[in-house]
Amino acid sequence: MYYGLIILSVVMFGACFAFQDVYRKRQGSGFLVSMRFSAVSSFMSLLALLIINKLSLGCTGFTLLMAFLTALNSLAFSFCSFKALGSINLSLYSLFSMLGGMALPFLQGILFYGEPLTGAKVICFVIICVALLVTVEKGEKKNGTIYYVGVFVLNGMSGVLSKIFASAELAKASATDYSIWSCIFTVVLAGLVVLFSKRKAELPKLTLPTLGISALSGITNRVANLILVIALTHVDASVQYPMVTGGVMIVSTLICFFGDNKPSKKEVLSVAIAFIGMLVLFLPF
Repeated sequence: MYYGLIILSVVMFGACFAFQDVYRKRQGSGFLVSMRFSAVSSFMSLLALLIINKLSLGCTGFTLLMAFLTALNSLAFSFCSFKALGSINLSLYSLFSMLGGMALPFLQGILFYGEPLTGAKVICFVIICVALLVTVEKGEKKNGTIYYVGVFVLNGMSGVLSKIFASAELAKASATDYSIWSCIFTVVLAGLVVLFSKRKAELPKLTLPTLGISALSGITNRVANLILVIALTHVDASVQYPMVTGGVMIVSTLICFFGDNKPSKKEVLSVAIAFIGMLVLFLPF
């Protein structure tokens, strides 16, 4: 059951990246644009999660702390994502994002939570790393490298924070409550940045289509992350996040075939390699 939930989250993450790329093309990739996107998408997600949680909201000090850290990480990731997508296409962006989302929780689970280091896990990890290296081009422009690194680290931190919350034995609210509070903090922080910015008048007009895209992106992303937090109580992080990484790479590349930026042969090869890595993960050794 929980592996099925992980697969569902994979499809949702792939769709989320596509929505975010469409929004960026319509609105641009500036700092304020990313902050407004975070505020609007998180507000829509907040409404959806409150409905899922039957309009109830639990609270503990630990839950608030983790939700606040998650909101800060989410805002930084959103900004880096917008900037990175201005330089690379969706398929390559997903490689940086999801490799980071795999590597940090993988190491966290092994080093700090006593998850077994099996041969299948190691081989899977190495194969997916190779998948990323396949996409590297000689003489590739270095502009925006800091944003690629940011996408790598910050998406990884999302998984790290989720694992800390899911595994902590401190008094805490439910996974849904945690997600709702992270939405609240994100709306407040991003909203304040936009509200008090001296350049807010320069923001592109927020049309109904872009509002709908931001809502779809936010709700999809938050629900997918909620699913992963729930699954973490039953599936090792060192298993779950390699699955998510390889799966999202595949979904994002398939989506790219229907867009303007078609994936290159190297990117298709890298996804094929990542898929092999995912299969290895389930071998009994």
